[in-house]
Amino acid sequence: MTADEQSATPSARAVPTEGRTLPGDLGRTTPSTPNADPLQTVLPPAGSEPAAARPTASRDGRAPVGVPLDPARPVAVVGTGTMGQGIAQIALAAGHPVHLYDTAPGRAAEAATAIGARIDRLVAKGRMAPSERDAALPRLTAASEPSELAGAGLVIEAVVEDLTVKQELFRSLEDVVADDCLLATNTSSLSVTAIAGALRLPGRFVGLHFFNPAPLLPLVEVVSGFATAQQSAADALATVAAWGKNPVSCADLPGFIVNRVARPFYAEGFALHEDRIADPATIDAVLRESGGFRMGPFELTDLIGQDVNAAVTRSVWEANFQSPKFTPSLSQRRLVDAGLLGRKTGRGWYDHTEGAPSPEPQVAASAQPPAYVIAEGGLGAAAALLELIAESDVPLRRQDESVRSQLVLPGGGRLALTDGSMSGEFDDLVHFDLALDYRAATRVALAPSPRTSERTLREAIGLFQALGKQVSVIGDAPGMIVARTVAMLIDFAADAVTKGVATEDAVDTAMKLGANYPLGPLAWHRRLPPDWVHTLLQNVHTRIPSGRYGPGLALFQHLHTGAGRHAEGGPTTGGRWGDEAGHTGPGRSGNRGANG
Repeated sequence: MTADEQSATPSARAVPTEGRTLPGDLGRTTPSTPNADPLQTVLPPAGSEPAAARPTASRDGRAPVGVPLDPARPVAVVGTGTMGQGIAQIALAAGHPVHLYDTAPGRAAEAATAIGARIDRLVAKGRMAPSERDAALPRLTAASEPSELAGAGLVIEAVVEDLTVKQELFRSLEDVVADDCLLATNTSSLSVTAIAGALRLPGRFVGLHFFNPAPLLPLVEVVSGFATAQQSAADALATVAAWGKNPVSCADLPGFIVNRVARPFYAEGFALHEDRIADPATIDAVLRESGGFRMGPFELTDLIGQDVNAAVTRSVWEANFQSPKFTPSLSQRRLVDAGLLGRKTGRGWYDHTEGAPSPEPQVAASAQPPAYVIAEGGLGAAAALLELIAESDVPLRRQDESVRSQLVLPGGGRLALTDGSMSGEFDDLVHFDLALDYRAATRVALAPSPRTSERTLREAIGLFQALGKQVSVIGDAPGMIVARTVAMLIDFAADAVTKGVATEDAVDTAMKLGANYPLGPLAWHRRLPPDWVHTLLQNVHTRIPSGRYGPGLALFQHLHTGAGRHAEGGPTTGGRWGDEAGHTGPGRSGNRGANG
């Protein structure tokens, strides 16, 4: 078996990990050029404190204090593909002796040579001193037999995503290493509990989910299985932090944090396209230029690989007993069946062949701004628009005593932020989409209906153009693009906290560092009116009763009882995601025991 964590052949037990390699400088922790080798980086020195490092002891002292692995103790990395090499490079930079092992003859030696060549290039570029290289390279060895890993204090596995393969590997390793050796899997989709189930000492087993490319991306999900000991989880957190990474603690539920919470980002874009609401280029552009995301779901999955992304989605869906919340996309499945996997095959949602034109998002033609605008109410989540209008050349009249929240145009038509209803339910109404920052946004989506007059649509387009925005006119969909996507991300994030996957801060940190979101979903929720997300999802659910959009228990509790604001250590693991300030405390996954 060759150890390649990026396998792209899905099977019942072998699931490819979702690619997280990002273009250009996206997500990088050190400067680099767009064409730089992704494994070339200079890491912070061992023991340095990353910005979002999580403490390993709770304020009441009940959780154990994590002890980082002594740099003198070797780290063994089993599996020498891209991920394995990246993890080995991180441990080497932290001062550890590193043993590489692969079941394929010669692979470990090849990987050691490749890592050495990268380090040489770092020296040539002035990113590493020759003395540092000379000290590091002798600590890197290629093991030809498992017995050579006997002295390791930590073994990290980065082999193919196959449950049986991983179980057999760790069973064999347990007979080789000492009882105090921490065992870790880099799985992104398999159950940490299931992998550890066959071990003699499952308490020392954790998940260390690095993101690819490992030397560049700062996040590591530290996953506690059903039987993971508190001390093992705390020591893993401390070790990863000492390596200069940002660890977040999470429980062993399907998808962990990032691969669980991120599913709606892809699913909503695909669903809107399937419903002919907008084309891929427009959906991507709206999410980038209005939502603040680095990439839209279509371009991102073309980069990841449609087969890889679809397999992760299917894995999470099946692990959640085929819950409609996680239902995969039929249109993405057709791409995979056709072999249109994205950039690696030249075609996916987009044509990536040389010379192929880049599709352009829909842009409305220039229109005259309205003679004036009447603001009824404060516009809620879109209140910043009133400031922009007041600063523009369009006269603004206010009627703040109104119970409604909308803009009235000279022709009598109305312009309102989407609330999950459809424009076609009302006379002469245009819905506009949510934006992360209306001042910074360069594009806004509008959704008219057949009941919208041409004059109202033109006045709405002209208003946003007068504010310096490009306008994309899309179909009439409940929740539109940004609002529906963000609301679902918030719902999934809140659900992860409620189910004990992770704390609020761990979820937000993971989504910012692991998925490059502009804002953590729960931090975004704090910027919105308290009932806005719940109302929008309830309205979408009423119009699309598939079981996917009904707001979860966490949002219901927050709206109706305030139960989303438990005291520290309460049911939501310090759950204060409705509060303005969050607490970065220890994850509870290390002491979940039977609740894992």
